[in-house]
Amino acid sequence: MRATHVHALYVHGTGRVRALEAHVKVAAMVAFVLAVVATPREAFWAFGIQAVLLIGAAAAARIPAGFLLRRLVVLIPFVLFALFLPLFGGGPRTQVFGFALSVEGLWGAWTILAKATLGVTASIVMAATTEVPDILLGLDRLRVPRLITAIAGFMIRYLDVTLGEMHRMRIAMMSRGYNPRWIWQNRALANSAGALFIRSYERGERVYQAMAARGYQGQMPVLSRELTRPGSWLQALAFPAFAWMAAVAAIIAT
Repeated sequence: MRATHVHALYVHGTGRVRALEAHVKVAAMVAFVLAVVATPREAFWAFGIQAVLLIGAAAAARIPAGFLLRRLVVLIPFVLFALFLPLFGGGPRTQVFGFALSVEGLWGAWTILAKATLGVTASIVMAATTEVPDILLGLDRLRVPRLITAIAGFMIRYLDVTLGEMHRMRIAMMSRGYNPRWIWQNRALANSAGALFIRSYERGERVYQAMAARGYQGQMPVLSRELTRPGSWLQALAFPAFAWMAAVAAIIAT
């Protein structure tokens, strides 16, 4: 039995998409994102096809629409950045609802929003159908450097521990009457963040020393390795293949 870590992006369920091996899904997701990046900004129809492919994958994986929308809040910084591009961009300007907006800024805002939304949604679909240990094993099978997978694995495994420590520190401050309402009242919170960093660093050192004493050599032992079933690559790569067909057709058309 392997250890599992349930994270906020994973959705329990069944389906053909979930049955695919982790490294196959990771490779398909990366190929899809590259197709989105290669799509010309003027090809609205190509982005529409890629969006339909994503919706179909999410529906096949039985991922609730509300779940996807809630996770897409990570796009808010990109949205805010994109909103400023038409206002401060250079070059020719056009009138939109009475505002003189930069044409290049409008194209830049559209490109950021379209490609970022499709790329983030693809990663959410992949993460929602694959548990974290499987993703790490999949990256290892795709020959991602072990140092990167090891760091990512420890970060994920101890994220809950760090968040729990932060929650306990906050409760301790509130029990002593400290409940800041303004940003200039957060000096104690900044001090607590520094203390949390020191504790996390010391905990990491102790954990590593304990693992090294037990024979750890930079890679976690794999108790069972899943074999790639015949047809898995064909099923998974059909998804980015259609996205690449749309991207190439758009490139040729422009």
